[in-house]
Amino acid sequence: MSYKCDLTGKGKQFGHNVSFSQRKTAKVWKPNLQVKTIMIDGQKVRLKLAASTIRTLKKYQAEELAKAQKAEAQTA
Repeated sequence: MSYKCDLTGKGKQFGHNVSFSQRKTAKVWKPNLQVKTIMIDGQKVRLKLAASTIRTLKKYQAEELAKAQKAEAQTA
């Protein structure tokens, strides 16, 4: 299983845990991946997305909806 976001490419990061005695042990930070089904061009597609990517998608969908409602209100 790959730990990589299908949309943004965000993946694992490597570093060290550092104890009080400055001993360094290997550490891996993994992205918070979720499997989501989204509509792309009228087709359902299952993607592994990072939680931060899902939040960003929700944000831009809300902005598009607000713009559409504002344009609709101006024309009516």
